Amino acid sequence: MSEKEAILGIDISKEKFSAALLKGEKKSQVKEFANNLEGFEQLKKWLEQNQLEKVHACLEATSTYGHSVATYLHSLDHIVSIVNPARIKGFAQRRLSRTKNDQADATTIARFCLALKPQAWTPPSPEMAQLQSYSRRLRALEQMATQEKNRLKTTVDESLIEDIEAHLVFLETQIDNVKKRQKELLNEYSSLKSQADLLTSIVGIGEPTAMTILAEIGDINQFSSARQLAAFAGLTPQEHQSGTSVKGKTRLCKIGNPHLRKALYFPALSSMRHCSPMKDLRERFLEAGKNKMQIVGVVMHKLIRIVYGVLKSGKPFDQTKLALPNVVLEEETDFLPASP
Repeated sequence: MSEKEAILGIDISKEKFSAALLKGEKKSQVKEFANNLEGFEQLKKWLEQNQLEKVHACLEATSTYGHSVATYLHSLDHIVSIVNPARIKGFAQRRLSRTKNDQADATTIARFCLALKPQAWTPPSPEMAQLQSYSRRLRALEQMATQEKNRLKTTVDESLIEDIEAHLVFLETQIDNVKKRQKELLNEYSSLKSQADLLTSIVGIGEPTAMTILAEIGDINQFSSARQLAAFAGLTPQEHQSGTSVKGKTRLCKIGNPHLRKALYFPALSSMRHCSPMKDLRERFLEAGKNKMQIVGVVMHKLIRIVYGVLKSGKPFDQTKLALPNVVLEEETDFLPASP
């Protein structure tokens, strides 16, 4: 690493972010910025003041808070890596450098980047970015509609009931409009349409779910393996530890994309009813004494691997070729907590 290059660890939150600048093995410099364009420009000036031409910036893949700063740094020709928080947390635990709440800080992220040199991130294509925007807007509108429906059940004031009902009509119109735009976008771009068609070939996944999955995953080529995608979704095993002590058996790690996990839940239930190999898997786990939620977790893990397979290969799902041998069953039990 030359004198004009450095590592930049970014600990992101909704309103602000901390940036740790690391040059070789020297002590890091840490500074806080607003998570907006003004803050990004101040970050740029700070890098220029340190006479840096190139940084390798690294941040955790948590929600959407870091997307703007990542895109900004990429536009300045810096290298940007967006990493699953589980990897950084594991790195921090191995170095015994965890913070009190087990969340990696900016300096830890910078040291992770220096030590492991994670792969570079590429911003999504314009059409994929648009699909992501639609997906997140749709999710926000649906959440607002659910909140209003819940209020309607408990409100007795007639004037307020009218207001809530009017707002619900407005929200439903907005939801329909966003869904229409999603459909138009899918039909406009053959690359999105072909990927959605591959996903809908998987038993249990319809077009709305396919669009959500695509929006959350982005470019499948940023994942080098099915396991890496499963980790991104938070569908990999994790031991529950405190210090050097292990508490109980492994269970599904939920550090990852919660929206992707949620999108796979109902497809998992459907596939256990309509996909023969998944039905067989369900029966085998029931016979082994596992409960419903344990089995759903295993099937969701299977589904995300299938998602990776069809998108990576470009070939539709064929359940007759989905082999679930005993060795897989033994491996999958590692993803389950102990039975009560």
